[in-house]
Amino acid sequence: MARQVEPDPETWWQRYGHRLEGPPVPPRAVPDGPGPRSAQAHAETGDAVGRGEMATARPSDGSTELNEDSVLRPRAARPREGWRRLLYEVSGGRVNPGPSDAEESRGALLARIRAPLAGAHRVAVTSIKGGVGKTTVATCLGLTLAENRGDRAVVLDANPDAGTLADRLTGDSRVTVRELLDDLDKITSWTDVSRYTSLAGRLQVLASEQDPASGDAFRKDEYERVCALLGRFFNIIITDSGTGLVHSAMEGTLGQADSLVVVGAPTVDGASRASKTLDWLVAHGHGELARDAIVVLSCDRSSSEVDGARIREHFRSRVRAVVEIPHDPHLATGGRVDLSRLRPATGNAFLELGAQIADAFDVRNGRSS
Repeated sequence: MARQVEPDPETWWQRYGHRLEGPPVPPRAVPDGPGPRSAQAHAETGDAVGRGEMATARPSDGSTELNEDSVLRPRAARPREGWRRLLYEVSGGRVNPGPSDAEESRGALLARIRAPLAGAHRVAVTSIKGGVGKTTVATCLGLTLAENRGDRAVVLDANPDAGTLADRLTGDSRVTVRELLDDLDKITSWTDVSRYTSLAGRLQVLASEQDPASGDAFRKDEYERVCALLGRFFNIIITDSGTGLVHSAMEGTLGQADSLVVVGAPTVDGASRASKTLDWLVAHGHGELARDAIVVLSCDRSSSEVDGARIREHFRSRVRAVVEIPHDPHLATGGRVDLSRLRPATGNAFLELGAQIADAFDVRNGRSS
């Protein structure tokens, strides 16, 4: 006679497993003797053991592989913020409400950002108009990718007019891309490269020439040589370009870019200039790059009189993605950027931008080297 049947653990888990981590598993009923199917299984097991083999269960599809997904019962992810984390910790992990929707969304963005990348991926951040937050976007994008990936990232200031990228990240512009160019043939290792960059968290920063009296403009061939060198040591190369589209360095930047970020604003002039940037790209042989671009609308300046939905719809019909960066007091100061001081909505916006960039890794990987 079979022993008393206890509640089936699978049914028990479906009802209560989302509340507890690692619950005690109620025992199954154990019959006194094997039924017909059990007898067959025992016979197969005995044959296998007799041959010196490990007996394995045989699923209906013929596979004999056991892995974590098929063996472990599903568990709710551990919450890492807010009252959910507090409840989890106070209960010693026995009560697990799981992560919030916002935390799950953030986790999904991080998973996209951490997509594998073979070789180097070059990102150009540009705008035909100054004062819309182009350098801020390049700065925060670089920090976001560098802090949330395990490979190497560098941001290069290719502005020929004394760019401020290094000021926003490290404040160190004593060594610039000009010195690197002068010593280019001597650089053979990562240690050599690091002598010309400064470090902001995990992000390497290569400053632009800061002397306004310098007559040495950053030319196309020089940018290409620098980019080729950086591609040997970095996986992600972000270029903060100047505001013009016809200077020589910009020609090199666009020619090398795997991804393009066009920065505008939800204002009449900010939106129209971003749209004209796309027009110029199409007219000058960069139509594919323009269609695959990401338009970033920096909302430092906004007005209720502007139809923001119409602006977003205009750009969505022309490019791969549109990302809005909300106004943030920390960024509005124009000083050194610290991601930890951003408002959550701003940080999430840059995570979305980073995820959009990473989504193109597989698409454009053939152009990476």
